[in-house]
Amino acid sequence: MRCWRHLFAPSAQAAFPEPSLDRIAHAIADGERLHDGQVMFAVESDLPLSALWQGVSPRQRADHAFAVLRTWDTRANNGVLIYLLLADHAIEIVADRGLREVVDAARWQQVCDHLRQQLQQGDREAAVLAAVAEVSQLLALHFPPDPSRPSGNELPDRPQLLG
Repeated sequence: MRCWRHLFAPSAQAAFPEPSLDRIAHAIADGERLHDGQVMFAVESDLPLSALWQGVSPRQRADHAFAVLRTWDTRANNGVLIYLLLADHAIEIVADRGLREVVDAARWQQVCDHLRQQLQQGDREAAVLAAVAEVSQLLALHFPPDPSRPSGNELPDRPQLLG
């Protein structure tokens, strides 16, 4: 069954057309003005057949994306990846080690649950925008802007279409 879902998964580009990607990128940039963290959004239509045969889980794939996209590569170790795997209807949030100390897994699961509920309503863009805002609020709580640190965008705000 999973193989069929991956073979016939909707395209990430169709699910998130360019204007939608632009609005998500702007929301990430706006959110990052409120905190000293970094947020990334990545979406993948389906997994390669080799990953399916190996039984790669959405979480394993999100962890892989976190590494490949270098979300971990931030000054304060406070990067967050919001990851969607369309074929599996999977949502994962991967937070760097600096956040694991202050935000527990249950709170990240709440963000995933909120995102899932909003995705079920059918407006993918609005759902992702709300998730970006929720993650930004968490980051602002634990990593407020630090005027003594040089400002700069350490990770791209543009959503990543994987696969």
